[in-house]
Amino acid sequence: MDFFKKNKPILFLSVFLIIIIASFLRLYNLTVLPPGLYPDEAMNGNNALEALSTNNFKIFYPENNGREGLFINIQAMSIHIFGNFSWVLRLISAIFGILTVLGVYFFTKELFRDKNPAVPPENKKGLRANEIIALLSSFFMAVSFWHINFSRIGFRAIMAPAFLVWAIYLLIKSLRQTKNNFQFSIFNFQNWILEIRNWILPAVAGLIYGLGFNSYIAYRATPLLIGIIFFIFWRDAKRRGTQKIFYRLTAIFIAVSFLTALPLGLYFLKNPADFFGRTTQISIFSSPNPVKSLVTNVIKTAGMFNVTGDGNWRHNYNSQPELFWPVGILFLIGIIIAVIKIFKKNKSQNPDTDYKIGPLILFSWLVVTALPVIVSNEGIPHALRAIIMIPPVFILAGLGTFKTYKFLYKYFTFKSLFKFNCFLFLALLFLQAYATYFILWGKNPNTAGAFSQDYVDMANQLKSLPPNIPKYIIVRASGTLVRGIPMPTQTIMFLTDTFTPEKQKQKNIYYVLPDQAQNLPANSYKIILN
Repeated sequence: MDFFKKNKPILFLSVFLIIIIASFLRLYNLTVLPPGLYPDEAMNGNNALEALSTNNFKIFYPENNGREGLFINIQAMSIHIFGNFSWVLRLISAIFGILTVLGVYFFTKELFRDKNPAVPPENKKGLRANEIIALLSSFFMAVSFWHINFSRIGFRAIMAPAFLVWAIYLLIKSLRQTKNNFQFSIFNFQNWILEIRNWILPAVAGLIYGLGFNSYIAYRATPLLIGIIFFIFWRDAKRRGTQKIFYRLTAIFIAVSFLTALPLGLYFLKNPADFFGRTTQISIFSSPNPVKSLVTNVIKTAGMFNVTGDGNWRHNYNSQPELFWPVGILFLIGIIIAVIKIFKKNKSQNPDTDYKIGPLILFSWLVVTALPVIVSNEGIPHALRAIIMIPPVFILAGLGTFKTYKFLYKYFTFKSLFKFNCFLFLALLFLQAYATYFILWGKNPNTAGAFSQDYVDMANQLKSLPPNIPKYIIVRASGTLVRGIPMPTQTIMFLTDTFTPEKQKQKNIYYVLPDQAQNLPANSYKIILN
């Protein structure tokens, strides 16, 4: 207990600083960056505006190839409070991004929980190893362009890693209670606390996990990961003779998860076509040579971390690797260390210490969540579709950093200078993230083009005109049809609040296809959307 009392202030301040950094990088200049408003973001906003006006908040919105409704409904609340601005749609993403950074800290700390103090060994007042790895992992995510970028775009995918990391954290914390094999007594207060905790933790974990199915289509692969986690802890419970507690915790988690995801599941039973969406169109199994496509996708996805990243300017800066090169090297070191831990025999006499669990879960997470990426044939490497891989990637980088620090510390004569250089390295990561996102990427004209800044300019031009002038947008741009009009119009519709026919009539703004342009009033204002 004395150990924790001495180190709680350091730990709290460190976590607080990381959350401040994460919040700054996700909220700073959110009103202007990213520039423009991509039609997919605007589509969410238009559905949210319509839901607010009709009080019809859907479990699934079928337009634009279909989207789970949870994110849109939360965006609707944000619009109700702040208005229909681009940054309002993106604010929800920023909040989920910050929560994910915090979740990675708690998850990593629980994942590598052990009885060993941190390095250097002579520093008895230092933080524990799992605490340092957790701090490093969450910091790396906080300053990652990959995660910062998607935390500032109004896409529902940002919810997926948030739900999964918190759900698995609570699930693991719950399953580790199988070590508490006690005989319940009505007169023992401590047993009452443990009994209540045995019910609440898996129930909350199940609730969060079930909500995750309302986030992003790639999340549907995660039951395989949960099954692997169950198997790992089932073996542990069997060794301890605590299967009864394990089965009860598992049943609670599964039951609550099922009930939480049930409304969406019932919708898909009635509308099976919406379940698949575009997956059949972009699947490798629709390609002439599926095996060749799979091998190519695996290579490209593996290379996205350190070689060549996503080439889409909405997702990345100039096809750079998803990891800044020093973090990328530490990630590879973390993978090597994790592999060694998995295959190395555990010599510890303490049954509470199993160094294989953490690496096994991380590798399972990486492989399972990579499946939706490598079986698709669109835009590989695809940073957005790989978004659920982000937590284990940075946790492995944190593990690699911790072990590298331990190794180098022994060979440095000037310990204080070494620690100072480590601090400079962390500061460099923050500066690199700021410069890449806010300067190199944020001010690049390719970024404005990727987010349809020209459509935003058109919307502002339309709003500046007198209300009595009929305004017609002649839509020549192609795209998925939404109620008969191509998708690119969604940006203008959201910013002018003209998604529905009633709103269009009220605002005197109308959308027509090229073959209808000949019959427009002579005194009207016309603008062409290409």
